[in-house]
Amino acid sequence: MAHLPPGLADESRIDLHAHTRCSDGTDDVDALVRHAAEEGLDVVALTDHDTTAGWDEAAEASRRHGVAVIPGIEVSTECEDLSVHVLALLPDPSSSTVLHSHMEHARESRGTRARRMVERLAADHPIRWEDVEAQVAGESTTVGRPHIADALVARGVVADRTEAFGDLLSSSSPYYVRYWAPEPAQAVRAIVAAGGVAVVAHPGALTRGSTIPDDLLEEMVAAGLAGIEVDHREHDDVSRARLRAFARSHELLVTGGSDYHGAGKPNRLGENLTRPSVLAALIERATSRTEVLLP
Repeated sequence: MAHLPPGLADESRIDLHAHTRCSDGTDDVDALVRHAAEEGLDVVALTDHDTTAGWDEAAEASRRHGVAVIPGIEVSTECEDLSVHVLALLPDPSSSTVLHSHMEHARESRGTRARRMVERLAADHPIRWEDVEAQVAGESTTVGRPHIADALVARGVVADRTEAFGDLLSSSSPYYVRYWAPEPAQAVRAIVAAGGVAVVAHPGALTRGSTIPDDLLEEMVAAGLAGIEVDHREHDDVSRARLRAFARSHELLVTGGSDYHGAGKPNRLGENLTRPSVLAALIERATSRTEVLLP
């Protein structure tokens, strides 16, 4: 069972949502933790998409830079046409879990989807699969639309990721291809079975196409959802109020995170935070042998 970082105080700064080059961020793991230290964070969660590839490196980075790291994953799920992301904090990373099986299937499907999207884009725009590969950190990286976006930027087709996702890579684009991912409640059950703690990520983000309706959130609660990421830059005041009320009525923990991607997004480490008492409650709920990585 995981233990709290020593010296955690009411004023401790905790960011429970950050990415590296192991998925779609631009920092390597060491740079992420170094930047967390520079921003005055005491704790940061490493939550790359559908992979635990950065966890081993995070242990050394934590010691080097003096920031505790929560090993986590941002698990991709789909419900009809709605994409739902779930933060899995402190799960068992072993290959024997259902969670690992879900992630492997999703990663394989994402890779196939990415190739098909590039084939479609190449009919109208100067982009090749090799351009996308040049944006990927390594074999363990989860290839996705952000890497296609970066390739489009490099080829001068769009100015940045925001433009790419708003047009060519949007779910309404003729170039878009769907991929397999578990249903949200299915993923929550797999996270809990792996001894982790499930927190739904940015459920009120209108910029992602549609907010997650209450009935779907209730299905996730029934499956074992422990918390809601309320404090996120893509939530306006109305969304935050609605989600806080839902969390209160369903006895869920309220978290905050930056959703940091390095240079890939404007999100800055520490711009939204989680209270230390909430982190303590999350750690208490974890039942795996995965430990908080301490300096």
